[in-house]
Amino acid sequence: MKPLLKVSRLSKRYGNGCLFCANENGAGLVGNQCPHCKSVFACRDVSFDLFPDEVLGIVGESGSGKSTLVRLLHFEEEATGGEVFLNASTGEEKSQNVLALGPFAKRQLRNRKFGIVYQNPQMGLRMDVSAGGNVAEKLLAAGWRNVGLIRERAGELLKKTEIPLSRMDEAPRNFSGGMQQRVQIAKALSNKPRILLLDEVTTGLDLSVQARVLDLIKNLQRELKLSALVVSHDLGVIRLLCHRTIVMRYGRVVESGLTDQILEDPQHPYTQLLVSSRL
Repeated sequence: MKPLLKVSRLSKRYGNGCLFCANENGAGLVGNQCPHCKSVFACRDVSFDLFPDEVLGIVGESGSGKSTLVRLLHFEEEATGGEVFLNASTGEEKSQNVLALGPFAKRQLRNRKFGIVYQNPQMGLRMDVSAGGNVAEKLLAAGWRNVGLIRERAGELLKKTEIPLSRMDEAPRNFSGGMQQRVQIAKALSNKPRILLLDEVTTGLDLSVQARVLDLIKNLQRELKLSALVVSHDLGVIRLLCHRTIVMRYGRVVESGLTDQILEDPQHPYTQLLVSSRL
């Protein structure tokens, strides 16, 4: 099976870099920072594949590069190096290095092929626009123009994500944190995305609300056969949602494999420390 998304040596450097930190293995870095030019490598040579209908977990402590990786894939930041290939399993388009596209083509690709749910709902929603209006915004960006069909689609998705239709015209600022996350999920799914990006979606929610949001995501992934990247520092979230997992530290991938294998029999010392600290 061909991967839906192929990421090859993706890197993001903050700073100009120098000869000292430009070497192949980055052995001279202190953590992820160059002691000479003070450049910081948020991601360095990150490579992985995401297959159709697969959920891939990205785990690591704060500052490991997880969220930066998501922003790079969603074209919110420019990569310093590497390639990202989006493959069409249906064959309607050729594999392409999406990082080489122009700004307009990247926006089109993001609006039509990707959905994202942020840790902070204020990053993904307009709090003063109705719940239905937030979903409609994504549909308009994806090319929808019929107002009746847009409203019908918004209502369908809000119902699917357990938002009462009686509150469809209410602004998310009046919603609980869990409801705001569910509106984000509805918005992210509105354009029938190829790839769903989930960035710490349960952080800050009460445990009972976390469970409901996670169950919703798991059920929607199965029902809609979504491919997804799940970024989390919570190994419980990774265990519940993810088929495979990559572990990041200082912007690099230090271990990858089946999620059960990673959590039950970690091989890298950092992964062992991460797992043992959560037991």
